Amino acid sequence: MIMASLEEIIQGRRSIGKVKDEPVPKDLIEKLIEAAVWAPNHHGTEPWKFIVMTGEGRRVLGQAYADIAAETLQELSGEERVARLEKEVAKAFRAPVVIAAVCVPSDLPRVNVSEELAAAHAAVQNLLLTAHANGLGAVWRTGDPAYHPKMKLALGLGDREQIVGFIYVGYPDMQLPIGKRKPGTVKTVWFEG
Repeated sequence: MIMASLEEIIQGRRSIGKVKDEPVPKDLIEKLIEAAVWAPNHHGTEPWKFIVMTGEGRRVLGQAYADIAAETLQELSGEERVARLEKEVAKAFRAPVVIAAVCVPSDLPRVNVSEELAAAHAAVQNLLLTAHANGLGAVWRTGDPAYHPKMKLALGLGDREQIVGFIYVGYPDMQLPIGKRKPGTVKTVWFEG
């Protein structure tokens, strides 16, 4: 089997929002998380944790989406409200696996929370690249519900813990979009001596 180079994996990865409703083996999900925990992190704090939701376990996320949406749906009639809340619950079932990536910042005095968040984001990138390298599709989702107190409560997070994203994972059920980026040279400033 010919393995893609790291550069090919990086340049070939895309956000895949449409995946098959086919289970992903637990050992493959564990492989993604193992890659994630090798992200760089200042002071070696390893400021992350992962909550993996599969099967009916995704209902925790779906119910949190519904509970958050319910706050703004008072004007809807009974049937409309029920339909909208069901749609919110269904968001959690768009992929067979949803991984909540959480930043768990250290409380050591020398630690900067911004650096802890950066490390957690780097862990998500490792996870996404490993998913792509293993034939999986994934998309990193956030949005206002991810930062809502009811979401933290639903996932059992502490006060200082922050969701950095929900990674929806499965086998792709769509064509990979063509990637477009400006060359790095147009985004680079050199200070040379």
